[in-house]
Amino acid sequence: QVQLVESGGGLVQTGGSLRLSCTASGLTFNQYTMAWFRQPPGKDREFVASHIHKDGSTYYADSVKVRLTISRDITKNTVYLQMNNLNLEEAAVYSCKAISNYDQYWGQGTQVPVSS
Repeated sequence: QVQLVESGGGLVQTGGSLRLSCTASGLTFNQYTMAWFRQPPGKDREFVASHIHKDGSTYYADSVKVRLTISRDITKNTVYLQMNNLNLEEAAVYSCKAISNYDQYWGQGTQVPVSS
């Protein structure tokens, strides 16, 4: 059974930092591209960042470049999202996703409220 479990969410002030983790089990971690998405209240889910398993390439939404960093630790089957200088509009439920040529899986999400 595949599971993706996010952690690290919580209240942060504007301008603050937070590191989210997503730990995978039940799949061969190094065969999956890992991505982070977020869904602000009342809005659609949007892409944040991805880490390509084949060559380690990373991709980011334009709005988060420089401030957010995705990384992967294959020894821990975990992907991270380091978030710096957060703003109010980035309050959302952050979810990770594992993607291969054959299947894809979502985590349950972790909430990141942002206060002024």
